[in-house]
Amino acid sequence: MQIAIIGRGVLGGGIIKLVEEAETPLLRKIKIKKILVHIDEQILDDQHTTDFEEIVNDPEILVVCECIGGVEPAHSYVKRALEAGKHVVTANKKMLAVYAGELFDLARQKGLVLAYEASVGGIPWIDNIKHIQRLEPVTAFQGIFNGISNYILSQMAEKDLDFAACLNEAQELGYAEKDPSDDIDGGDVCYKVCLSALTAFGKIADPSQVDQWGIRHLTKEDFAWAKANGRTIKLLGRGRQAGEKLSLQVLPVMLKKTSLLAGVGLNFNALETDSASLGPATFVGQGAGSLPTAHAAVQDLLDLAEGKKEIVQSAEPGQLTDEEEQTFYLRTNRADFFQDVVAERISEKAFLTKKLTLAEISSLVKESGDPAAFLAGVADE
Repeated sequence: MQIAIIGRGVLGGGIIKLVEEAETPLLRKIKIKKILVHIDEQILDDQHTTDFEEIVNDPEILVVCECIGGVEPAHSYVKRALEAGKHVVTANKKMLAVYAGELFDLARQKGLVLAYEASVGGIPWIDNIKHIQRLEPVTAFQGIFNGISNYILSQMAEKDLDFAACLNEAQELGYAEKDPSDDIDGGDVCYKVCLSALTAFGKIADPSQVDQWGIRHLTKEDFAWAKANGRTIKLLGRGRQAGEKLSLQVLPVMLKKTSLLAGVGLNFNALETDSASLGPATFVGQGAGSLPTAHAAVQDLLDLAEGKKEIVQSAEPGQLTDEEEQTFYLRTNRADFFQDVVAERISEKAFLTKKLTLAEISSLVKESGDPAAFLAGVADE
């Protein structure tokens, strides 16, 4: 099976390494015919090209593996590849979450596979959801979807460092980008939650409509309260079916230290499904990095090499709802604004709320006009 790879960066390089150093008979069936690079100076041999038309017009290339990230030109490349009758493997969670309706409809019309295991990281998460669904519906999921934010939170908890120092350390180690906004503000988790919901519930969610909170404004004061109450803080993505609607959230959560997710440290991810007979099932592994993510992408390639051509069935836009009430920890410079929802004062600026939905407290924080507020859920278990 001949393939093309778009981009030879961290992910593309990892896929090339795994394919070229193939150790199994099935993997040896995959041959890289073309590698699309950005500029002429990156062309090393005849395998490399800067002309995408060489790929879409080559009938021998059956699969295009998109590895460049970002929304454009990745979206255009994937769309053109599908229109040309080629299967697509992608790790691009942002592009795919934003254009899921268009691209999956196109793939379905063409009878093609649009595979996206690597878009949620290195853990075989999408495949495990599908595996459970052969027996019963997945009714809910939650987990640590972002290894960079988890590394920062782990270091803050263990070393009693402030947020800026832990972020700087993550950047020096190469975990975090120079602009870490998607990782620390919850965007990365949001895209992965939307793609998980597509797989688990068959519904397309608009990322811009998902309630999303990150850890940018987290302080040592917040961790001090969590520790004093036998808790730690994790940035979680959550999804569940609520009748015909979906409840999706991205939110820091103060978990009891006895919970399974609380013990997942460093840059690891831990993702949990819930279903009737299996109950909670948790999958833990490297959430990012060249080879773990490349491993996930190559698994999609191997499925195609084996002749597995699972087409995503018709998926309709999902209607989001937020009916679940919970207790929140809120630290804000406008504490007086929230006096009607305070259940327990912690300090001059921090308090626990009465039971509210995430939509309700998010609306209040927006109305208060405090851009530096930190919000976290307080888990009951």
